[in-house]
Amino acid sequence: MTSITYPPKPSPGDRVAVISPSSGLPGLFPRPYELGLERLREEYGLTPVEYPATRKPGSTPGERAADFHAAFADPGIGAVIASIGGDDQITVLPHLDRELIRASPKPFFGTSDNTNLLAYLRNTGIVGYHGASVMVELGRPGALHPRTADSLRAALFTSGPYELRPAERWNDINRDWADPATFDEEPGSRPGAGWSWVNAERVVEGRSWGGCLEILGRLLMADREIARDPAEYEGGVLLLETSEDMPSATEVFRTLRSMGERGLLRRFSALLMARPKTWSFERPNSPEEGARYAAEQRDAVLRAMRAYAPGATIVFDVDFGHTDPQLVIPYGGTVRVDGPARRITVTY
Repeated sequence: MTSITYPPKPSPGDRVAVISPSSGLPGLFPRPYELGLERLREEYGLTPVEYPATRKPGSTPGERAADFHAAFADPGIGAVIASIGGDDQITVLPHLDRELIRASPKPFFGTSDNTNLLAYLRNTGIVGYHGASVMVELGRPGALHPRTADSLRAALFTSGPYELRPAERWNDINRDWADPATFDEEPGSRPGAGWSWVNAERVVEGRSWGGCLEILGRLLMADREIARDPAEYEGGVLLLETSEDMPSATEVFRTLRSMGERGLLRRFSALLMARPKTWSFERPNSPEEGARYAAEQRDAVLRAMRAYAPGATIVFDVDFGHTDPQLVIPYGGTVRVDGPARRITVTY
């Protein structure tokens, strides 16, 4: 089994690396990026440090890997934060030097396509943090969401337990970053209905693994950063979320089925399934259409889990995916799922 440890935490006043390991979108949409940097400085007391490919659209995998290496190798950097996700990070993995990164562990924060790097770090023996990109969460119009802000602060600066709580209100409708008016006010929201629990008769505590389901599917196809021995995940907590690509319920089921056939699903004692994003610019669903999409996804997840991990505890609509607010989850760290008490506690 891989020995996994938490890296040292930064302190207010420290320098943190801001990199674009997937996409140089800060160069195309500077407003949310600059806003995110400003909040790192003013609300968290951190000094962001950019790297050559951070704002460079079309950077090569080698250039992005070089930034990742430089951030980890610099003893003056206290943490590494992704600017945003994308869909090309899998090409960075072959360029990475595992021993260089292992020699200087740091907290890494990212979500979506950054599942690639989070899985890589876990396999390197380093706990990462699923959540809190610069452009999306830190660059949120109007203000940081209080739930996101509190979770990120705890993950950045503290060690120990942190209890997650269901969002009372949430949002998954985006506005155009190219329109300056987008940043004049906070996004709208709708009421939350809490978490939904399945097989909630026990308490599960284990190390987490997972991330964006579409990215995990690509890693499976490329046979990268998936443990050769599924026993590596025995008793763990599986984290799954789906992106703005909004995969169909059929695709979700088929990906989970492949994980089940590989012997992965039955190893996990619990699954945290994030609230799905149900709206995109390409598919601007009505609330009713979005609710139907979410229900179909839930049915697909239940169908796969009943076939391959019927005893696993499942919690639906946890706020760590592509919706707002977004809570930070330690990746490879300890997660406690208390079914009888209906509580989820992570260890930062």
